[in-house]
Formats: sequence, structure tokens, C-alpha cells
Amino acid sequence: MNPCIAAALIWGTTATSIAAQTVTPVQRRPASTARLDHRELAADQQIIQALNRLTFGPRPGDAVKVRAMGLDKWIDLQLNPERIDNSTFEQFASRYDILKRDQNDLLRQFAEAQRERRMVRRDRADSVQISREDRMAMQQLGLARRQFIGQLTSARVARAVASNRQLEEVMTDFWLNHFSVFAGKGPPQPYYLVGYERDVIRPNALGKFRDLLGAVAKSPAMLFYLDNARSMADSTRPRLTSPERGGRFERRPRQARNTGLNENYGRELLELHTLGADGGYTQQDVINVARALTGWTINPPMTGGGFIFRPAMHDAGEKIVLGRKLAAGRGIEDGEEVLDMLARNPATARYIATKLVRRFVADDPPQSLVDDAAAVFLKTNGDIRQVVRSIVTSNELYSQRAFRSKVKSPFEVVVSAMRALNAQPDPTPQTAQAIAFLGQPIYGHQAPNGYPETGDAWMNTGAILNRINFGMAVAANRIPGLDLAALPAIDSLRNAPRQRQVDAVISLLLSGSASPDTRTVLIKGENPLASSAAADSAEMTAAVSGQNDMTQNEMMATTDRPRRANQRPLGLGPVPQLTGVAQIVGLALGSPEFQRR
Repeated sequence: MNPCIAAALIWGTTATSIAAQTVTPVQRRPASTARLDHRELAADQQIIQALNRLTFGPRPGDAVKVRAMGLDKWIDLQLNPERIDNSTFEQFASRYDILKRDQNDLLRQFAEAQRERRMVRRDRADSVQISREDRMAMQQLGLARRQFIGQLTSARVARAVASNRQLEEVMTDFWLNHFSVFAGKGPPQPYYLVGYERDVIRPNALGKFRDLLGAVAKSPAMLFYLDNARSMADSTRPRLTSPERGGRFERRPRQARNTGLNENYGRELLELHTLGADGGYTQQDVINVARALTGWTINPPMTGGGFIFRPAMHDAGEKIVLGRKLAAGRGIEDGEEVLDMLARNPATARYIATKLVRRFVADDPPQSLVDDAAAVFLKTNGDIRQVVRSIVTSNELYSQRAFRSKVKSPFEVVVSAMRALNAQPDPTPQTAQAIAFLGQPIYGHQAPNGYPETGDAWMNTGAILNRINFGMAVAANRIPGLDLAALPAIDSLRNAPRQRQVDAVISLLLSGSASPDTRTVLIKGENPLASSAAADSAEMTAAVSGQNDMTQNEMMATTDRPRRANQRPLGLGPVPQLTGVAQIVGLALGSPEFQRR
């Protein structure tokens, strides 16, 4: 037997076993049965469950604070993040100068950099040898772009680690994945992402779904990513003239740069953003939605790059979408009415409810809870806060089957480890790079369907090895912002007996509960998987220690693809030879209990 697989069997964390635990369905009740207010988990387990699902993992002392406040009051506070003091983190976030920049300025800066790049390339083509000054200019442009992406990804991780408004961060992460965009789409895309997260997703994460949907539809990041910015009426279709000419119809011949109708955004709007693949729409609906959204475009980067509706690009003919007629002769109203229809559609309510229940409760969403959440969505006109409330206070979330049933994504693994050890947020891109090497580069999913929400997609032998290596790197203080010795609960155990060290680490990192197999490994300090991984390359070590100069796009190309069970893992390089309590911490972070939430 392959030694890696044999070791995984000993450790009890094979991909198959974890996936099987993940997809165990929560007990379903008939929709006709009245809901009883009965939570199966004991009070302390409910707090653990809430901290693992409504946050990116508890910090030391969080459970005590929630217990003192009362779980339901704490949930209500998290659902109203504006009531939570977050000034300490915002002071830290002020060091990210790009987050304070206006998107128009950022796009103009990008356009100027592109102009300089073209000039250098032109000069290079005209001469036999590029000058030293031109070569340095090109290097500076590349460095500026890497620094920009580094700040963007670092800030995303830092908020997840240190913000007190944890449910807002979880929901921001959910919607950024639901309305996924790819940073590698083209040169301007990273510059659109600052405003996308800050001005589009985050302010609407717990608001009205229609407002969020509309903000996304007009965001340059989405319009550029799914090509709607260049979608225009086919040459055979009537278009609107400019408003000063009365908004009348005219038929124009196709111009040289007329790219015609692009269906990309229309299709994903129906399939991925609202109705779902089985939402009852047809290919003709896709075409007509795309027609309704023609003219929804963006200004050139040099002029700021913001959203603009261009009547001359809009298909002003009659359209039928989901059985409703959109009259001829209209402009931006076509797209707005389509968004209204989709936001109110029962299929959208079911689709969004299903995804939210999957995120918070179980990979196999209990139909009873999906039905309840969908009903709240329709009753409240898509009030995301109320839909989430119905899920995070439900009996299903606090059932025995749901407890620790979900496997963490790489983002959740890294952030929860930092929170569990009370780490400070990392102002460098190194922690974001660690997440990328574990398989989930930020803004790095090329397809518009976002990263998977189910555990089986993340678990295979190579992924397990990488996660164990990451745990050992954390315990060796290779993650910026973390000092294991500075954590009182750890430092006080330095000279304690091994058994007491194990008990304390289980209490700190595993909420006081570990399987006999996990406890045995922690006591013995022997993990065959870690030994096997020690021979792997030093790529991850270089990334975490700041020695790797890869760009985010290069990391995306390296990691944004499925891993086979027998594929050689990236690893963390040579695993640190830890002893004592640090060794126990590293092993605990790689344990099955910590890998689930």
C-alpha cells in the first residue's frame, strides 16, 4: 500500500472518510410539520457551533464572551454589524492605501501605466537593445502591480482574521464567491476589484438581494469579467439614438468594432446568480436577458472606468423574458426590469436559500430548512439579514448531525488557525499566498461558478498533507503576526507534563473534544503523514517566509485546478522538527477535528 495512504488511514483523515462525514444529511422533517423550538446540542456545543459557522473560527475567550452575553443576543448583534465597534481593525486597515483610493483614480493610474508600457515596447521594437532606463521602468510597473495585488489579497485575509464583525465577513466571503470574478481576466481587472469588494459586495452583504444584484450588475468588475461591457445589439436590431435626439429608434449598420451580442453575463445571471440551473428558463430567455442588458458598459480606464449606459449600444426591440413582454423603445429600464423579475422569482428564493443553508448548516441541505429560508426570502422581498437569521437560529444548525460536519476550505483553515492562536492580522501578502498554495487563491477561480462549498471537493491525500504541513509551519511561527510564545495559554505549558499539554491544546484549539486516535497522535507526537510530506519541495516555505516572488496570477495558474489523490502535494518544504507544546499545536491544527467546522 502507498505509504501516504497507509499513514492517512492511521491518522483517520483520508479524503473518503472526511467527505463521508461531511455529506451526512441533516435529519429532514416534513414541510407540513410545525417547527418546534428544540436544539439537540447542549448549550456549550451550540456556542461552539455558532462560533464555527457564523465566524471564521473562535479566538481565545470568545466562547466565554458569548456565554456571558447569551447566544441569541450575540447572534442578533452579529446580524447588525453596524452596532459592533470595529475601530481597532479599521485603524489597522488604514495602512492599505489602495483601499482608500477612489476607483476612478486607480483606473487612471492603470491607464497611465499601460501607456508607459506600450511606449517602452515600441521603443524596444525600434531598437536593437532596450535601454537600462526602459528595463527599469518595466520592472517598476511589474512591481507596482504585484504590490497592488498583494495589498488587495492581504486586506481580504486581514479582515477575516481581525474584524469584530465576523458574520459580515462570512457573508462578504459568501457573496464574493457567489458573484465570483477572476483577477486574471485581463490587465485592468485587479483595479476593478477594490471597488467591487468595498463598494458593491460588503455594503450589501446583509441588505436586500435586489440591491446587491443591481450593484453587481453595474459593477465594472463583473461587466468586464463576463464581457457585458462589450455586448451590443446585433446589426439587424433597432437601437436607441442618443437622448438629445429624442431617444428614437434607428437601425445602424455593423461598425468595424461592433462585437455584437454577448450572452456570457445573461447566462450566468440566470444560472449562477439567481434562478439556478434548474430554474425554468430557456436558451431564448438567456438571449433576451442579454439583449435587455446591452448598453450596460464601462467607461475607458483613462476616464475612470465607471458604469455607464450607452443607448447607442442597446437593443431597443421587443423582448420576452420568462413569459413577460418588455416593450420596444426602452433603454436601461429593460435591464432593471429583468433584475426586478429575477430578484422576486421563487426559483431565486430556493436557489439562494439552498446555497446559504449549504454554507451554514450542511453539504446536503435539509429541505425543510431550505423551504423555510426561501419562504422568508419571498416574504421579506429578499431581505438577506432575515433569511440568514432564519438559518442561523434554526434547529437544524444546532443538531447533532450538523455539528462539525463541514470541512473547512483552505481560506477557512488558514484564517481559523490565526484566530485560534490570537494572531495579529498580517499586513503582507504572505498569508494570502499560503491560502493560494493550499488550493484557493483569492480572486483566483477562473470559472464564474466560484469555489465549491462541499467538503469532498477539498479533500484528497495531497490536500491533507498540505494542511498538516501548514499546521506545523504555524506552530513554528512561520506565519507573520503569530508568536506562539506570546499566547499565555501556550507559554504557561512549556514545562508541563505531556498529558497536560495535550489536554490544554485540545481545549484551546479543538473546543475540548478530540477522538481517541487524535489524542494518541498528540501524545506520541508521531504523524506518518508529516514525515512523508517532509521530502516535498520548499515552495510553500518560500511563500510563507516571503522568499517567493510569484505574482498572484502565476499562483492562480499553479493552483486553480483539481488535485488528484496521487498527485505530489506542494507541501511546506521540510517540516520543522518541533518538540513539546509547539509540536502538539502543529499536530492539532492538522487534525480532523480542526479541519472541520
